[in-house]
Amino acid sequence: MSEQQPYSGPDDPRVVALPPAEFAFPGPLRDQLVAAILDGAKTSTTGLVADYEHEGEPLPVPGERSAVLDSDGRRVAVIETTDVRVVPLAEVDLQHALDEGEGCTSVADWRAVHERFWRSPEMLDALDDPGFTVDDSTPVVLQRFRVTADLR
Repeated sequence: MSEQQPYSGPDDPRVVALPPAEFAFPGPLRDQLVAAILDGAKTSTTGLVADYEHEGEPLPVPGERSAVLDSDGRRVAVIETTDVRVVPLAEVDLQHALDEGEGCTSVADWRAVHERFWRSPEMLDALDDPGFTVDDSTPVVLQRFRVTADLR
């Protein structure tokens, strides 16, 4: 099977047609995460099953491609999902935490960072649930991906 033609840029119709991949909320955290994706440090991400359910979105599937959006809504990369697992929060492993590219060196550090985000006013608002909290049994989506195109 031949490789498809390279994308001509962020406005290539094939890129525009891809679903968006938005990491965190627009602002400094998203900028940090997008930079880590573009430099290859971030090859995994974690989402709440509750967030997918609230948004009515299907879970990602291997082979699916999406366009990474920066804080200004520009398409800066195309990523392809390579693996998806749904596990209780307590089962997130060190390799996944390291591959998130956020500088965490232990699962405990990774979990503290993520719990802070999941309990933030922005996330609670996005979930329409001011009392939402996480614990060891909270189901999370562990997604691995690879960059297939840098659109900068």
